[in-house]
Amino acid sequence: MTEFDWTQLLDYALMGMLLAVGIAIVRLRNLFAAVMLMGVYSLLSAAWFVSLDAVDVAFTEAAVGAGISTVLMLAAMLLTAREAEPVKAIRHWAALIVVSVAGAALFYAVGDMPVYGDPNSPANSYVGMDYITSTPNEIAVPNVVTAVLASYRGFDTFGETVVIFAAGLGVMLLLGLNPRKKKGDEE
Repeated sequence: MTEFDWTQLLDYALMGMLLAVGIAIVRLRNLFAAVMLMGVYSLLSAAWFVSLDAVDVAFTEAAVGAGISTVLMLAAMLLTAREAEPVKAIRHWAALIVVSVAGAALFYAVGDMPVYGDPNSPANSYVGMDYITSTPNEIAVPNVVTAVLASYRGFDTFGETVVIFAAGLGVMLLLGLNPRKKKGDEE
């Protein structure tokens, strides 16, 4: 008899919590509570990524999703009403249909995915193996993930950083965080 896989149980628990928080976000009318739950959703996602051994993705999700995005959403919320306006029922049904079709397509595609951790999967047999074998010879970085992000994908990572900086700058300009002149200061 095989032993019980506690990691898989943790993954299912995290997926269940993500689903519950997602439903709560959609059902809320209070924008502050929705923004806070979006931060919780990002932290749960980060925990799930750690469970899946994607620590670099988890770190990014925690920093950008739970940190910066929550702060920006709170700042944007200062410019809006605190409660959401009621939405027409027809929009609920349209959204449900779109989500159901997308979900069905994703579940249909799950059958074509390789088994988790399969050494013969495409991710583990072609490019991934090339990185693992050539990284110690080409780059003196012992961690393969760090070597890929910092060296092989250096320009791509720099591009992502520029895009995030530009997006943050655009949000700051849209929120009007520049100091405005007061009426008494005008000449």
